[in-house]
Amino acid sequence: MDFNDTPEEAAYRTEVRAWLEANAPNRSGPQESALEDPVSMDAAKAWQRKKAEAGYACITWPKAWGGGGGKSWQSVIFGQEESKVSTPGNPFAIGLGMCVPTVMTAGNEADKERFVRPAVLGDEIWCQLFSEPAGGSDVAAARTRAVRDGDDWVINGQKVWTSGAHFSDFGLLLTRTDVDQPKHKGMTMFWIDMHAPGVEVRPIHQMSGASNFNEVYFTDLRVKDSQRVGAVGDGWKVSLVTLMNERLSVGGGGGGSGHARVMKLASDIATLAGPAAKDAGLREKIADWFVQAEGLKYTTYRTMTALSRGQTPGPESSIAKVVSAGVMQDMAHTAMDLEDQYGIITDPKLAPLNAAFQTMLMGAPGLRIAGGTDEILRNIIAERVLGMPQDVRLDKNVAFKDIPTGR
Repeated sequence: MDFNDTPEEAAYRTEVRAWLEANAPNRSGPQESALEDPVSMDAAKAWQRKKAEAGYACITWPKAWGGGGGKSWQSVIFGQEESKVSTPGNPFAIGLGMCVPTVMTAGNEADKERFVRPAVLGDEIWCQLFSEPAGGSDVAAARTRAVRDGDDWVINGQKVWTSGAHFSDFGLLLTRTDVDQPKHKGMTMFWIDMHAPGVEVRPIHQMSGASNFNEVYFTDLRVKDSQRVGAVGDGWKVSLVTLMNERLSVGGGGGGSGHARVMKLASDIATLAGPAAKDAGLREKIADWFVQAEGLKYTTYRTMTALSRGQTPGPESSIAKVVSAGVMQDMAHTAMDLEDQYGIITDPKLAPLNAAFQTMLMGAPGLRIAGGTDEILRNIIAERVLGMPQDVRLDKNVAFKDIPTGR
């Protein structure tokens, strides 16, 4: 495997760097992530539109739909270079990485015409309505019901941990439409207007102070049959399209440089034995993180190589997500130990490195759940990569209404 750019890739990388240097709104420091205020949201939308107009948003999507009409490896290179500069937060990741690609794959032509371009331009934001309180990590255990009523469907139920629901315009909703079928066969997917009567969003207050996750309640929500994505009963097949895109979106990073930031922090902290950066135990941990980061980088290169050959990437994204989430949490704990009593300061204007590690510490547990828990992803790797036996399933071929609920 050749890890170096081809001449064509190198030329494109140079072009991207030059464009980012000239257009990125702020080129000093890490990416911003706050989207809780209108100013931050407006900045995010402006940055998305600027990328779209230059052909750098959704690079592989057709130009007719607002994309760049480019190749997969170009999208990977742009993502790598954009991650090195400071940009506004990204409220479009779920829509463009998961929801809209599902509409493009399984939706009707009218929906594609209506939704794809506005999403690329940043005019509309989407959320993914899959997880439920009683389902845990089992997406197919969804109990939110959709009942046919003429040309409409009436939906009642609840979703939880929905990222960005409080600022989303539309959502991709997985429902139960036939309780007489096994749980994977009686489901149907719809797109919904998040501002429609019958939709209630309740933000969940997190320990970080943010409210990125939400509970979403549906009370006699009426949707047209034309809002169905895929055939009736094919919701699980449609959801797999979303979930596969989610794995790539969440786990497609290149390993990051968090270890370097820990070293920078350690260099600025003095102990009784001298600079913390000279501590052998800490240096060993940083070396381990560096090795893991390099491994993730080269694993991402495997994805890039497959894309450049027109192949479908393998399990690399699941591997990357499992490793990177754990490393992120480990680094945050170590950095907070280094900061000692100053670690309780969360104000970016006062805390070391703009409170980067405080934010990381409180965000890491969510990352280990979002996009599939560690346990789910390890099962995927074990079963689909290593060929190990599947978990025992007692609900296989059992009608959903007959599955014990523990009541």
